[in-house]
Amino acid sequence: MARVTVEDCVVRVPNRFELVMLASRRARAISAGEPLQVERDNDKNPVVALREIADGHDLDELRSLLIRGLQKHVEVDEPEEDNMALLMAGKEWGDPVAPSDLEDAEGVEVFSPGEEGGSEEAVAAESAEPPAEDERP
Repeated sequence: MARVTVEDCVVRVPNRFELVMLASRRARAISAGEPLQVERDNDKNPVVALREIADGHDLDELRSLLIRGLQKHVEVDEPEEDNMALLMAGKEWGDPVAPSDLEDAEGVEVFSPGEEGGSEEAVAAESAEPPAEDERP
């Protein structure tokens, strides 16, 4: 990029950071196919964008497009109304569950309070994988 081009742009856009943002936005727009406002003269898109800014072509529109492109739409979740009467009508945590309520559950064993599910050795033996065929003693 020519130093003269950047110095001409700083006159129009005094903040160099804003200048970089505007030029990059315009260069991307040129790459996307927007028509040029100055002759290309075998220059690359960033140089063409800087030349357009130096000439003062639609800086306000370019700023508004930049701001619109950087804004993010944030959806605000509206709080749901809790119906406390329905919430309080349900069972409390820690209330005992009747065995008839668990009959529909698959793979669930129901034990009486004094009944054990089996010894730890029996449970470990059931869960152990059988030895591979190559590992015969």
